[in-house]
Amino acid sequence: MFELSQFRRQFPVVGLALALQLPFMAVNAFAQDAVVQIGLAAPMTGAYAGYGKDTANSAQLAIDEANARKLVIGGKPIKLQLVSVDDQGDPRIAVQVAQQLVDNRVVAVIGHFNSGTTIPASQIYGKAGIPMITPAATNPAITQGGLSTVYRVMATDTQNSGTAGKYAATVVKAKRIAILDDRTAFGAGEADEFEKAVRSHGSTIVSREYTSDKAVDFSAQLTKIKSQDVDLLFFGGLDTQAGMVVKRMRQLGMKATFLAGGGVADANFIKIAGDASEGSLAWDYGLPLESLPNGKTFAVKYKKTYGIDLLPYGPFGYDAANVLVKAIESANSTNPADINAAIKKIQITGITGPIAFFPNGDLKSASSTLYEVKGGQWVVVTTGDPGV
Repeated sequence: MFELSQFRRQFPVVGLALALQLPFMAVNAFAQDAVVQIGLAAPMTGAYAGYGKDTANSAQLAIDEANARKLVIGGKPIKLQLVSVDDQGDPRIAVQVAQQLVDNRVVAVIGHFNSGTTIPASQIYGKAGIPMITPAATNPAITQGGLSTVYRVMATDTQNSGTAGKYAATVVKAKRIAILDDRTAFGAGEADEFEKAVRSHGSTIVSREYTSDKAVDFSAQLTKIKSQDVDLLFFGGLDTQAGMVVKRMRQLGMKATFLAGGGVADANFIKIAGDASEGSLAWDYGLPLESLPNGKTFAVKYKKTYGIDLLPYGPFGYDAANVLVKAIESANSTNPADINAAIKKIQITGITGPIAFFPNGDLKSASSTLYEVKGGQWVVVTTGDPGV
């Protein structure tokens, strides 16, 4: 049998193009008129691959459940098919795969995962009139671009990190606050909204430092921050780097409170930070899964299906898929314009809570949870609707 790897070695440029098109070729080769394709774009390789695969797995559960109901739309039986593509967490690749999904005539898209990939990709879907629901991207700019086809099923950075800023100023009562962010659309977006909220509630930002999402050494930034005698450090970025930051803080003898936004309150942070993680705080998106009516049931179903534990963004991927399924049923149509119109009117209760959207596509009933590391575990401190 002629292997794809052999083809790539002999024809490297053509091989790359073929590799990008394979998911779509496979779908089209066997597709029937009754097959309705829904796209999913997320990082399936690289640093965030675990989250991407978890989102895809969760969305597939929702699609499988819908197909088990034998959907009939417009008087014809249909079968939904999830077409997953790897954007590698790279904005350039995200635009390419977004166009591939459009060319493949998907009726809607779940994605993307990173804010930095979602922002440019949303423009591609918007021009094609294809609705996109992101299960994880939180930068406010995503829904501020005037597109009528963009939605998200979790809180924005304005809501979540704004709440963190208010908390730092009014509950922790920190007076001298420093910020360190990874300069991605996600991390910088978190930090910007945190800073706005802190200033509006009377506390002072004495230092704003930057790193990159590839960095592993934060000594220079933290040494400077330490010299300014801060009460609290806010980190805008994800779990792996957050763990390294707090570990280095304690090695330098810094006693300031460590506070992060979303994407940090998981086991990976504690594993990396070790004992230094104790007392760390993080405002994360949504409510604790175990506190939600169907949360535990969903986690058990996921593990039974895939043999692995559910990650934090999986429930949002499941809910995003179910919003699209319900919109297709409500519209009684597989036309993207009809689906988009139905999404605007949708009101359902998902795994993560009530789902309905403001006109700009933001979630109406967004929620956040404050966690603290106690005894080597993330423990819920408080929950509620975020607001500043």
